Amino acid sequence: MDNDRLLGDFLRSRREATSLEDVGLPPSGRRRTPGLRREELAMLSGVSTDYYIRLEQGRERNPSQQVLTALAEALRLDADAADYMYALVHTRAWPPRPETRGPEQISPALLQLMGGWRDNPAFVIGRGLNVLAATPLTMRLYDGVDHKENCLKLVFFCPEARGLYLDWEEAAAYKVAELRAALGRDPGNPDLVELVEELSEHSEDFRVLWARHDVRTRRNQVKQFNHRDVGPVTLHWDVFTVNSAPSQQLIVMGAEPDSTSERALAHLSRSLVRASA
Repeated sequence: MDNDRLLGDFLRSRREATSLEDVGLPPSGRRRTPGLRREELAMLSGVSTDYYIRLEQGRERNPSQQVLTALAEALRLDADAADYMYALVHTRAWPPRPETRGPEQISPALLQLMGGWRDNPAFVIGRGLNVLAATPLTMRLYDGVDHKENCLKLVFFCPEARGLYLDWEEAAAYKVAELRAALGRDPGNPDLVELVEELSEHSEDFRVLWARHDVRTRRNQVKQFNHRDVGPVTLHWDVFTVNSAPSQQLIVMGAEPDSTSERALAHLSRSLVRASA
C-alpha cells in the first residue's frame, strides 16, 4: 500500500462518486467517466486545475486547511469523511502515538467489570476491529462462525457470516468504512496495512468495498442477526470509548424489553448456564 497516495486516491474516489446534480451543476451531455471532472471540482474548490491534479497524483501532499475545507464542501463530505481527509494530511506532521504500536492491552478493571455481565452481550474492539475481549453471551451469539478474533475477517473469510447477519452487505460495507477511518488516523500502522493487504488478497468483496473509499466511525446502531438456535434477533449497540486506551471501544448490546429478541437472549444465556453445570 502506497501511503503517499492515500489522499489522492481518496479525492479521486469521492470525485467520481459525486454527480453534477449533487453539487448543483447543470447536465453537460454524455460522459466517458462517472462523477465530476477534475476541472469542475477544482473550480468548485477555488483552486487551479493543475494544483488539483497534483493533489490527485500525490505530487502535492500538504494542502492548506483552507484548501481541505473547500474540497470537503465541494464534495459534500460528511463529518467522518472530512475528518479522514484532514487526518491523511496532518498525521504526517506528527510521530505515531505510543499506543498505536505493539500489542493492545485491556484494563484489568474493564475485564473485571465485563466478567460480571453474565446476561449481557458485550465486547471490546481495538485497532483494525480486533476483538480484544468478549462476554460469554457474545460468544454464544456468534456460534457457528470462525474468525471471531477480528470483525472484518469474520465477515469476509467466514461463509457462515452471510447467514448470521440479516443485512450482510450493510454490515460488510460499514466495517470496511471503519477500517478506512482507522487507517486515516494512523496511515503508517503496519498492522492495519497488513490487514488491508490480507483482506484484499483473499476477498473480492473486500476489494470492491475498499475501492469505494467510504469512511465511517463506529456509532450506536441496530444490528439484526439470524441465530441458528433462536432465529432472528434485533439488538441495539451502544458504543463507548475507553478513556484509558482511546483506540479501544466497548460495545454493549441489548434488546427491547418484552421483545422476542430479549427472550432469545435469555434463552441463549440459560443455555450457557446449563452447559457450565
